[in-house]
Amino acid sequence: MNTRFFLPLMLSAVLAGCAAVGPDYQVPADAAAARPGAQAPFAEAREGVFQRDQVPGHWWRLYNDPVLDGLVEKALAANTDLRVASANLERAQAAVRETEAQQQPSLGVNASPTFGHVSGLQEMAPGIDPPNRWSYSAGASMSYQVDLFGQIRRAVEAAGADAQAAQAAYDATRVTVAAETARAYANLCSAGMQLASAEHSVKVQQESLDAVSRLQRAGRGTALDVTRARSQLEQLRAGLPPFQAQQRTALYRLAALTGQTPAEIPTTLLQCAAAPQLSETIPVGDGAALLRRRPDIRQAERALAAATARIGVATADLYPKITLGLSGASGGPAAMFGDRGTFSWSVGPLISWTLPNTGAVQARIAEAEANTKAAVARFDASVLNALRETESALVVYARQLDRQAALQAARDQAAQAASQARQLFQYGKTDYLTVLDAERTLASNESALAAGQAELSNDQIAVFLALGGGWEK
Repeated sequence: MNTRFFLPLMLSAVLAGCAAVGPDYQVPADAAAARPGAQAPFAEAREGVFQRDQVPGHWWRLYNDPVLDGLVEKALAANTDLRVASANLERAQAAVRETEAQQQPSLGVNASPTFGHVSGLQEMAPGIDPPNRWSYSAGASMSYQVDLFGQIRRAVEAAGADAQAAQAAYDATRVTVAAETARAYANLCSAGMQLASAEHSVKVQQESLDAVSRLQRAGRGTALDVTRARSQLEQLRAGLPPFQAQQRTALYRLAALTGQTPAEIPTTLLQCAAAPQLSETIPVGDGAALLRRRPDIRQAERALAAATARIGVATADLYPKITLGLSGASGGPAAMFGDRGTFSWSVGPLISWTLPNTGAVQARIAEAEANTKAAVARFDASVLNALRETESALVVYARQLDRQAALQAARDQAAQAASQARQLFQYGKTDYLTVLDAERTLASNESALAAGQAELSNDQIAVFLALGGGWEK
């Protein structure tokens, strides 16, 4: 045989086999994230309401509220959902180290000292009774799997992508925790604001009842007017308990988010009676920045990378596995420990190959490819949903601003009408029913204005949540 001819061919075949089988990962060219529309400015980013600047990592600081800042920081440090996500990340990182360890040689040692008695036949000395004695056996072995077809490399690639997906899931949890903490605080303050508005209406109606009672005693009013005023007062008082309950509910929600029991959360938070306000327009960036920032998109993309790598893991089963082994051992009577005649050793490769004639390997490859197709769909869905959520949050917030302006104008007009009605009644130019209707309208408009402000605060936070900020440390 002409070895000079065949040796280069064999070497070329081995080197060719060293390439990892399966597809190399790249984002699909037709993915939703690659479309021009996904990279463009937001359609609903109305001028004067939003700005093109990038979303700051700690967006809650835009409210300039130290209490809110402290609550969010505490939640990010102690929230139980974040602790779970952190543990999941540690588990994924440990799985990477475990998979990487398969690229290293494995070592094993064993030793077994024994004391006992053997028969003369075993010693090849019939009729002789050997004495009791110590004996030993010891050995060491080393094995190394030659990753010719890249199965281990693809497994490491998949595990690494899984760990990156777990990191993205942790970041997504940070985004949610920050937003939910800000939302709970806004709900608490909004409930306090609505409670203060309702208490003001009660106070005004109490003053109206006192005035009507004085007029009745002076002979200028009727008992019916007094009854109507008292009925309106009680109706307004009935609106106070729900707001008080909303305050407490939001307080206990904050306790859970910040890792505290209801008894540990400071009740001084109940003093907040004004919803957090932004001092500037909301920075929203554009679609390209959104795709880079949203952790759920990153998580879906990394899951796609892991699924792609697992096609290679499955494909490698079509090819043989080669393991290099080296072992050495020593055994015999303890008195002969270290003698040359007690040693043995062996070295050589182990080639194993499950021939793919049953179709099981091909089925596993098809399964991995189907998982990758599903991962592509989930990646596209995460992009499309992120864009939908953001555009929806922007338009809802912008329209709520318009609504709030109209509610403010309606409240101001109702206040003016109620004042005029009271003056006319005091001068006897109208009946008390007109005053009552005007005050009911004012109370209703003030309640709607306060409720609108609460909705506006929630809509602001929904915008920040959709934009995906808050995971940066």
